[in-house]
Amino acid sequence: MPKRSHVTIDHEQIREWAEERRGKPAVVRDTTIIRLDFPGFAGPPKLQRISWDEWFGKFEEKRLAFLHQDKMADGKRSNFNKLVSRD
Repeated sequence: MPKRSHVTIDHEQIREWAEERRGKPAVVRDTTIIRLDFPGFAGPPKLQRISWDEWFGKFEEKRLAFLHQDKMADGKRSNFNKLVSRD
């Protein structure tokens, strides 16, 4: 579990956080579930890359917020993130 988490709906902040960690916008294949795809994780065939515009379109359509962690308890950069409801 993350040491300290933050929540945002700011598109630029989400994109910067992901790109700093080499994350790419993706959708779970044959669904409308969006994810961030990081090197060494699920990737193809489970995830299909999409554009940031498409990813943020689905993000807004589903009224999601981005829960994320910047650093782990040991101080290393964290990739922890979760998409949660704004409600």
